[in-house]
Amino acid sequence: MKNTAVRPADILLPAAAIDPKRWAVVAVDQYTSQPEYWREVERAVGDAPSTLRLTLPEIYLSESDARIPAMQARMRAYLADGTLTPAVQGGYILVERTTETGVRLGLMACLDLEAYDYAVGSRSPIRATEGTVLERVPPRVRIRRGAALELPHILMLLDDPACRVIEPLYESRAALAKLYDFELMQGGGHLRGWKVDGEAARRVEAALDAVAAACGDLFLAVGDGNHSLAAARAYWLELRETIPEAERANHPARYALAEIENLHCPAIQFEPVHRVLTGVNPSALLAAWEAAHPESGERFRLTAVSRGVEQSYGFAQHPLRALQKFLDAYLAAHPEAGIDYIHGNDVLRRLADRPDALGLLLCGFAKSDLFPYVEKWGALPRKTFSMGHAHEKRYYFEARKIER
Repeated sequence: MKNTAVRPADILLPAAAIDPKRWAVVAVDQYTSQPEYWREVERAVGDAPSTLRLTLPEIYLSESDARIPAMQARMRAYLADGTLTPAVQGGYILVERTTETGVRLGLMACLDLEAYDYAVGSRSPIRATEGTVLERVPPRVRIRRGAALELPHILMLLDDPACRVIEPLYESRAALAKLYDFELMQGGGHLRGWKVDGEAARRVEAALDAVAAACGDLFLAVGDGNHSLAAARAYWLELRETIPEAERANHPARYALAEIENLHCPAIQFEPVHRVLTGVNPSALLAAWEAAHPESGERFRLTAVSRGVEQSYGFAQHPLRALQKFLDAYLAAHPEAGIDYIHGNDVLRRLADRPDALGLLLCGFAKSDLFPYVEKWGALPRKTFSMGHAHEKRYYFEARKIER
């Protein structure tokens, strides 16, 4: 099978005069219960050009009506005034991200949204790994609709145990033109990137073909940014019907820019995503959970946290699917309650230190199980795992035009 899901891209980067540390901002779906983080980002960015002005941190979703038009206007301004400039045409970017867990390597490329489907039971070459919450897609489509640019925090996973695609490229990086090299803000680590075109791009494409031929029908799995990719797909399906068929293959909105990483990179670690509920009676909620789901073993642990008191439960099977179903039903019956999804044990314990809050610390999901699970069972429950802690998430830096 020849790879048709991954394509070369035309990629924009900030001009040389732009401060990259203030330009690059972490993914918008992080720190949603920590307004102090985003206040510090605002302070650090100040009046400088920044992806903070081109994206909508989810902590500000209630301000969407005002923020989305301003974001879209700023996109066009940055294109017009030279803030964003063409850096790669019909090629790729090799990415090196240094974090606490080590060096993660990636390849910036376009994904064909016709090769991706987040629907339950999908057998498309590109697939979601976690359940897509359909009501979360329209707000993100609204952001993309009318936008001149996309700025990706999407991370895709390639099952390449022989390390045929990205690693050989990294070994030969001295022959590539360096595009950026700087320290990310807020403890995000270090980011470097190299231009991949010409013969180097052809070698990458041949390696992708080899992996595609050996992988069966699941070629790429979403590691992060599931709902952003789903929004790109939904917007393309909406737009596709307005475009003559002969023009669809080359329309920029048919594709989504993303970073592809090898699942087998040692620095990629799966972290559990925890839950914190607010506006609840912790004791009553736990009693309902215990009655519906008594302990059944010791292999998987779930720990409930409330005001410094912790209670651990053991299960023979990973409890997340049953837990999420239970919580969804509980929240539907208790509209006064809320839920947030948290990275980091210490953050969860701090947020659960109030009378009406309950934190739920989940055990991890092994990354080696990901592709076999998705092949056999389909997507995991939403928010099962995270590729690192919040500050290790992808930062917005590269951009691509999605308007003609």
